[in-house]
Amino acid sequence: MKLSSYVWRRILTMVPVLLGASFVSFVLLRLTPIDPAKAYLSVSNIPPTEEAVHAIRAQLGLDEPFWTQYAHWLWQLCRFDFGTSFFSKLSVASEFMNRLPITATLALVSLLLAIVVSIPLGIVSALGKNRLIDHICRFLAFLGASLPQFWLAYLLIYFLSVKMDWFPLQGAESWRNYVLPLFTLAFSLIATYSRLLRAGLLEGLEEPFVLYARARGLGTYTILTKHVLRHAVRPVVTAAGMNLGKLFAGTVIVERIFSMPGMGGFFLESVFHRDYPVIQSYIFVMAFVFVLGNLAADLIQSLLDPRLTQVDGKGGG
Repeated sequence: MKLSSYVWRRILTMVPVLLGASFVSFVLLRLTPIDPAKAYLSVSNIPPTEEAVHAIRAQLGLDEPFWTQYAHWLWQLCRFDFGTSFFSKLSVASEFMNRLPITATLALVSLLLAIVVSIPLGIVSALGKNRLIDHICRFLAFLGASLPQFWLAYLLIYFLSVKMDWFPLQGAESWRNYVLPLFTLAFSLIATYSRLLRAGLLEGLEEPFVLYARARGLGTYTILTKHVLRHAVRPVVTAAGMNLGKLFAGTVIVERIFSMPGMGGFFLESVFHRDYPVIQSYIFVMAFVFVLGNLAADLIQSLLDPRLTQVDGKGGG
């Protein structure tokens, strides 16, 4: 199967997944015991009289049949129209676009930082197995996997902001505001990726082709970087694809701690205000990012190992 056909097949598989995500995000809020019309009136500081509730239900289309409401919601999604916020009375799409750059910067840069740091760390750890450098790398990986993000964030704030006054405590005005949040998000990922890569490299070095490569006179470093690394890095690619959505959704805590006006903080405010259009749209957007991350991981995997597209083609025939 050609790579282009493989890409189109993977994109087409996103359609039913996104349809399911839109349906789930739509249904979940309909299952809550609070009437969206009453929530709208509460946020707007309007007494929830029976006449007012009926009027708002008609205005929001809540008096229509369930499937009509869902079809209308689906048509809005196709036009990138997420409705109007109950609280701010502004377009949810515009609210997202104002906050998306901060969240996207935190998620993408922390993911890139984790990959850039973990690859050499994993290589050094594998080459120096059971030596001092390996023990140091494994200890750092243990710390990264054990420390809760919020606790690490407060440690960084206390030592590097309060005591040393090197970085600002809050905001997103300059690159210095991003240093501590990025390190907080990337630290646990570095631990995970470096351990995955180390395990993959050590397993790959035991393969028969490595013995043949040594017999040809190739050194360990050459074998590892030019032959074994391509296969050992694949679990890291898979984990990174899965973590992309997790990072977008998981910046909530970091954004709140460092007072960054991203999508995570906006979502929490929407939950407190029972701003249903924002909550519903946020759930769908995060599902879309998860699907997009998995798609990107599949495509990178197919580039690292073209046999995946051939196997997929045979299975599809």
